[in-house]
Amino acid sequence: MKKSILLSLVLLLAGGMLVAQDLTIDYQYDITGTARTNYFSFSGPIRYMSADKDHYDGGTGASVHGSTALFQPYRNDVKGNTVMPSGMRGLFLFAVAEPDQPKIDNLQVEKASNGVITIQYAHRGTAYKIVTDRNGVISFPNAELYERKIGFIPRGAPQVISRDFSRNGEADRIDYDKVWSSGVAGGQLVQRGNDARTGSIEKVSADSDAMFYWSGDLKVTFSGNTLRINGGLNAVAR
Repeated sequence: MKKSILLSLVLLLAGGMLVAQDLTIDYQYDITGTARTNYFSFSGPIRYMSADKDHYDGGTGASVHGSTALFQPYRNDVKGNTVMPSGMRGLFLFAVAEPDQPKIDNLQVEKASNGVITIQYAHRGTAYKIVTDRNGVISFPNAELYERKIGFIPRGAPQVISRDFSRNGEADRIDYDKVWSSGVAGGQLVQRGNDARTGSIEKVSADSDAMFYWSGDLKVTFSGNTLRINGGLNAVAR
């Protein structure tokens, strides 16, 4: 029987039982990138590896509380295997990034009439898509997380996107319908003079050889321009 590899604290509340998660997430982000209310909070059982309402520091160009580094033990196991896919991790980083980041990465969030929330962006030549269920929930370990290589990023320059996915070869004109269409083949050169090629659509999860994977639900809401993600995950040994 699979067991959590991180001890879960069991509390009795009002005659019921509440199991504390190994990793709790609290995230708020205005997708215009300009709101001072943006933050990323997380906590877990690893000593000192937590952050409370971390946000962007305009003076240093980094996060105020250093959550970019502090989150690493929850992103990878001790052997470096991925347990939190890059697309999810990258989304959390928007809250501690410069105000122009949603424009640079063409961040888009849509809520359908049936309640499904779709989050899409492209960072360093890779496109990411995160899709909730109709209740706005991302359920691990089988979350709807996708990625596709669509370009590359030269040193000190903006992303170069294949014209298969962007009319002008830049991130601001990415056509996400084409990115996630299986009818648009991968394996194509992004640009003449560079050997970078586009990739295929991949549904991603924790590495199969990782020591553990995350299990649990994250609740997503999107109202106006504000994206919120809250919930808890437990680490489950393989």
